[in-house]
Amino acid sequence: MKKSYRFVALCLALTAFFCIISAVCTAVCLENVRKTTNSTVNRLVAVMLEKYPDISEKEIAEILNDKTAVEDDIEILEKYGIDLKSDWISYGNQGSYKYVVISAIICLAFGIAFIVVFLLYLKMQKQQTMEIAKRIERINLGDYSLQIDRNSEDELSLLDNQIYRTAVKFREQAENSNKDKENLQKSLSDISHQLKTPLTSIIVMVDNILDDDDMPLEIRREFLSDIKHNTSTVSFLVQSLLTLSKLDAEAIRFKYADVDVKNIIDECIKNTAVMAEICNVSVETLCDDTYKLNCDKKWLCEAVTNIIKNCIEHSQNGNIKITADQNKLYTKISIKDNGSGITKEDLPHIFERFYKGKNSSDDSVGIGLSLAKTIIEKQGGYISVSSELNKGSEFVIKFFNN
Repeated sequence: MKKSYRFVALCLALTAFFCIISAVCTAVCLENVRKTTNSTVNRLVAVMLEKYPDISEKEIAEILNDKTAVEDDIEILEKYGIDLKSDWISYGNQGSYKYVVISAIICLAFGIAFIVVFLLYLKMQKQQTMEIAKRIERINLGDYSLQIDRNSEDELSLLDNQIYRTAVKFREQAENSNKDKENLQKSLSDISHQLKTPLTSIIVMVDNILDDDDMPLEIRREFLSDIKHNTSTVSFLVQSLLTLSKLDAEAIRFKYADVDVKNIIDECIKNTAVMAEICNVSVETLCDDTYKLNCDKKWLCEAVTNIIKNCIEHSQNGNIKITADQNKLYTKISIKDNGSGITKEDLPHIFERFYKGKNSSDDSVGIGLSLAKTIIEKQGGYISVSSELNKGSEFVIKFFNN
């Protein structure tokens, strides 16, 4: 029960208890008055019968039930030694006033107790409010720690927790915003750095062609071939970097569907068939036709294609084996080559953006594996690599069934 509800319940309990005590005291006092009055009347009747034995019961009843007001009743009683200014005839010799005094004391005690409880409640509320103000001040200073030992279920504690959650949410949004800015800045820097070399080469060769009208046809064709190659490199870089930037900014929405794993592998092999033929690399597949995977086929094919291209580049005159497996826990795609392998120093960095290992080809820009890893992880998958120098590498992609 929340503290405010407890306080209200306590007040209601005190009020009910006070009413019961007051009712009991009043009942006791009234009963005492009744007994005292009856005793007085009985004595008066006994005296009257003793003094006036001839008086009838009817006359006594008429005297007792007579409602006629008597003038100067105070003076009449004073003749018999009763002073109403200082004595109360009904309680004079019975001590019944004690009940009234006790009832008054109880009322006063409960009134004081109620005031004390209320003041303590106000003090507690003020203290909690000051603690919340201090918490907000600490949050403004960058302290987002949650004080679990002070948590409770009252309204102010819930408010304190909501303030904390809101502050943490704002902090995360600010961090994500800064992270997006850093990613954008890094992407722009990467684009500038990676495009600088091929663009400079293109400009130089174009200038040579334009400046030398007598350039031999063979050299001119060689320059044009280099320009075409560099242009393809620039196009690949721009597309890859833009894709990575979109993935980093969560701007790409994947379209998930149940897809045959074999269809994904077959399409990736088709995409790399020309490259494999040029490098004299054979590709072997082993996949059950019943295996299905919930994913975005287009983007997953791009990721797997980049991995196969990397394996082909490092497996001249070799072979690549692509296998798939599926169980109750996950779906696995394995891509294994018998190429040059990856050194131990390069292995931890192989998926880093623009990282080029010792065995990388001259045409490699170090972005294919990074792009593949990002696409796979954005779809909830995992990728790992194991390798042994001069014996080959194996890339394993896993998607857990959830």
